Amino acid sequence: MSDRAPSRVCVIGAGSSGIATAKVLHARGIPFDVYEVSDRVGGNWVFGNVNGMSSSYRSLHINTSRERMEYSDFPMPKSYPDFPHHTQIATYFDAYVDHFGFRDAIRFGTGVEHVARRDDGAWDVRISTGETIAYGAVAVANGHHWDPRPPEPPFPGHDTFAGEQLHAHHYRTEDQLAGRDVVVLGMGNSAMDIAVDASYTASHTYLAARRGAHVIPKYLFGRPIDQIGGAEWLPSWVRFPIVRLMLRLSVGSMETYGLPRPDHKFAQAHPTISGRILDRLAHGAIVPKPNIAALEGDQVRFTDGSSVHADLVVYCTGYRISFPFLDPELLAAPDNEVPLYRHMFHPDVEGLYFVGLIQPLGAIMPIAERQSELIADHLQGRHALPPAADMRRAIRRERARTRRRYVASKRHTIQVDYDDYMRALRKEREAGAERAAGGAVGGRRGRGPRRPAVAAGGGSPSRDSDTVS
Repeated sequence: MSDRAPSRVCVIGAGSSGIATAKVLHARGIPFDVYEVSDRVGGNWVFGNVNGMSSSYRSLHINTSRERMEYSDFPMPKSYPDFPHHTQIATYFDAYVDHFGFRDAIRFGTGVEHVARRDDGAWDVRISTGETIAYGAVAVANGHHWDPRPPEPPFPGHDTFAGEQLHAHHYRTEDQLAGRDVVVLGMGNSAMDIAVDASYTASHTYLAARRGAHVIPKYLFGRPIDQIGGAEWLPSWVRFPIVRLMLRLSVGSMETYGLPRPDHKFAQAHPTISGRILDRLAHGAIVPKPNIAALEGDQVRFTDGSSVHADLVVYCTGYRISFPFLDPELLAAPDNEVPLYRHMFHPDVEGLYFVGLIQPLGAIMPIAERQSELIADHLQGRHALPPAADMRRAIRRERARTRRRYVASKRHTIQVDYDDYMRALRKEREAGAERAAGGAVGGRRGRGPRRPAVAAGGGSPSRDSDTVS
């Protein structure tokens, strides 16, 4: 075992969140290593990624606009369209790494197999080379769109179905759909994209809905819809009623397109954004259906009693949140519930941070950037956490708010509104700075780093420290 780096930070993953963390650590002078199974950065946005974890497909474009997705200090090229193709996004991430000059800190082709906390508070990280390295802190940025979750429970007849069954995670190109009778299950963004692709190449395309959803266009009144009313100072309880009215006037009801009526208001579920699906439904190129009841031979039977022939069923049923390198007793995510303070901090374990473990009504990248600044503050002693009991209470309150706000689903356990959450991170950073400076919370001092690896004013790492956390 190597014990050469007890004051360094281990960053797991070089996707859009991991490289945001690496950039901030690099800028602060905090030593770190990034481990990435793939041969390049970009994670989920790398089509055909050699790590086998990417969910990108050939036709994929972003559904949040360029200006709302880009990092704050590295704008996307103005030559990019408002909603770039995945190849442009992957190129942007590569350029980001090279612009800020931390590519040498990324160990490509190297995975993290196990992370365990030591008695002295440091972390033993075993990597795929067989080496175990000691780190002062671990930042987990392994993503949450790589471990596909099939329908639960499986549909009756799934084990004898004559056609092919495919999770959306494994969809790559329209060739998989061409000339076939295709049933797409789901009402999320992937389901809409795949159904639209199928409508141009498949023999017949059916879109089966487990529940209704609000499908919103990418543009409204000539502007990207996520740029209308989006601002940290404008709370969601003001913003969303306005957007609901505009959508009702511009899009109308979902029933007009043959889709089921949503059982919730807009913004009470993760948004389904598509500029093409309603057009294809209106033209009859996609036939809407209710939920699947059973698979019978080469037929799919739906809950309304109708049946269609199907060569392929594509399940757009989401993903599990999982951390295969962590022991379950340290942290697990049963039913996709992850009990973290601010979706970042373990209330009982210091030196373990999570980046990008949220599902925003908006883009993750700027959020990951702000989370990373908060992590760096904490590592440098500029931010202190509340007492563990206070964090656990805050987690319970957040869970209760989430359950009241969003549709009950494993898809919404880490759901946040972009602007509201960005504001919460800013306030947490300010409050943590006060706690670190000696401010009291509930009459008690907050929990700060025990032995900061980097002085609060920045500068070189402190080598006489055995842990960063």
